[in-house]
Amino acid sequence: MRILVLGGTAFLSAEIARQAVAAGHDVTCLARGTVSAPPDGAAWLRADRSNGAAAYSAAAEASDGGWDAVVDVSRDPDQAREALEALAGSARHWTFVSSCSVYADHSVAGAAEDAGVLAPLPPGTELTAGNYGEAKAAIEHWTTELAGDRAHICRAGLVGGPGDGSDRYGYWPPASPGTPVPSWSRTSPRTPPRSLTPATSRPGSSPLPKAGPPGR
Repeated sequence: MRILVLGGTAFLSAEIARQAVAAGHDVTCLARGTVSAPPDGAAWLRADRSNGAAAYSAAAEASDGGWDAVVDVSRDPDQAREALEALAGSARHWTFVSSCSVYADHSVAGAAEDAGVLAPLPPGTELTAGNYGEAKAAIEHWTTELAGDRAHICRAGLVGGPGDGSDRYGYWPPASPGTPVPSWSRTSPRTPPRSLTPATSRPGSSPLPKAGPPGR
């Protein structure tokens, strides 16, 4: 398949591109490349998504009748919507990696994918760590609105592992010396791509939670 990864040079999107290449697909990454280059074997469309709709013109021209699949991991609703408006019409499948942060109530363990979600972030709202869930909810809305039954939404849990530059795990020991590190449900960056790459060859589906078992 011809797969377009929006990103593909850092953390999760890089792992998605890497596994798609390893599976024998024809992979193209649309990215600035300020962190690193796409994985070996992937083509590179240099573009900056902060430039708006124009960033996707090269991808539209290179689609040659349409991409078999597009994968987006964005947290910026404006960038995600612009990509969908430019490319979803000719894409046979559209995968968006969302987050379990979209759920409105986190007090119920094991809630199903049809549990209530947060209201989408209103257009023009500044992105902050505090409205991450609302931003992802907004992108889910645009994905289902513009890609329709070709959309596949994966709601990942806390993704952490190789390539994670946040140092979110290194924070706890010095912050709470002598106390247990809090438990959480963590997902390796290698895990979502294992299900996302095969999913690109199937019709769209309902949101799919993807989280690892509780750990430390």
